[in-house]
Amino acid sequence: MELTHIEHLGIAVKSLEESIPYYENILGLKCYSIEEVKDQKVKTAFFKIGQTKIELLESTDPEGTIAKFIEKRGEGVHHVAFATNSVTDCLTELSDKGVQLIDKAPRKGAEGLNIAFLHPKSTHGVLTEVCEDPNKK
Repeated sequence: MELTHIEHLGIAVKSLEESIPYYENILGLKCYSIEEVKDQKVKTAFFKIGQTKIELLESTDPEGTIAKFIEKRGEGVHHVAFATNSVTDCLTELSDKGVQLIDKAPRKGAEGLNIAFLHPKSTHGVLTEVCEDPNKK
C-alpha cells in the first residue's frame, strides 16, 4: 500500500454559502469547484492549497451523515483523505491488517475520485478516506 499525500481534509459545515467567504476573503483561497454528490447527500466546495485540498461538506438531507455529524459534534474537521494509486489494493491490505472498513469496495466520490472510508474505531478516532484518481492511471 502506498499513500502518496494528503488528498484533502473534509470539513463539515452548516452552509457552503456562509462558509466559503471565510476561506476566500480571510484566508485568500479560491473555491474552484462546487458539486453535489447525491448518493452521499452532500454538497461540496473545494479549495486547493499546495498539493492538498480542503473540501467543505454541506448536508443536503437532515438524515445525511454530515447533518448527523454536525448535530452531534458541530461544524469542524470531518475526515482526512489520503491519495493512493489503488483504493482496491489499500482496502485489501488494510482489511488483512484488521482495519474495520466502512466501504469494502471503492465507490465514486466528489471530483470523480474512487473513494472508500475506514471506520474511526480502527483509526484512533479519525474518519479516514482513501482516494484514487482514475484518470492518473
